[in-house]
Amino acid sequence: MDGFRRVQRLAYECAEAVAAQLKPGVTEREAARMQREWLRERGVRDWFHLPFAWFGDRTAFVDFRIPLQFFPTNRRLEAGMPFILDMAPVYGGFTADIGYSGCLGLNPLHDKLLSDLREHRELILREARERRPLREIYEDVDRLMVRQGYANRHRAYPFGVIAHKVDRVRERRWNPTLFGFGTQALKGLASDALHGHREGWSPLWSPYRFSDHPPRPGLWAVEPHIGFRGTGAKFEELLVVTDSRDPGQSAFWLDDDLPHVRRWAEEA
Repeated sequence: MDGFRRVQRLAYECAEAVAAQLKPGVTEREAARMQREWLRERGVRDWFHLPFAWFGDRTAFVDFRIPLQFFPTNRRLEAGMPFILDMAPVYGGFTADIGYSGCLGLNPLHDKLLSDLREHRELILREARERRPLREIYEDVDRLMVRQGYANRHRAYPFGVIAHKVDRVRERRWNPTLFGFGTQALKGLASDALHGHREGWSPLWSPYRFSDHPPRPGLWAVEPHIGFRGTGAKFEELLVVTDSRDPGQSAFWLDDDLPHVRRWAEEA
């Protein structure tokens, strides 16, 4: 797990470094390129998926209908505008997939969304430890969002996933991508999907029947994503699930020293 923790911390260091350089006029494409360059300078050569950046109402996936709309655009950042940086580097064969929400200047609504995400992190961990089916946990996250007055925006992702499984990735000299996703990582996810189909589980955590099973042991990149009136916020980090009978060891977040967790600690 140390390898996964290192690459996750590297990704969050990248997010914080790039966020500190954002200024009015920067485009989503430029922000995505800044993430790629920062990570490549530190040895990253492969990806689960290439970096994304979303600005303004695109943080809430307003009017997203097709997968191509997720890719970075020429939308320019403005003062007071929320942003999300999302990257999934592979380093040393270990994978991370993180989401970092920020804002260029003051935005009380965005602050409120970020604060309210804390309850989602607690709920997901609690119910994973209870071995609740993934589909039921997803539905409970949905109900919490409704009580908070927010819309579920991870439902806009392909298959409506709130999470997906991650594994080691075999490193090669040449690491091509396909539609923004690393081919080696996609092969691993496809292999998990095939084995899971035979055994009655899925590497995708969704609201659909194929996710109607308890959490499978392994690492899951979890990303609850909430939206309200054109403003969106999320976190994404790795949840570890084991086959331990000890509730505290049966599921736990890989790392509690992350920007959103530190933010909540300061608020408390």
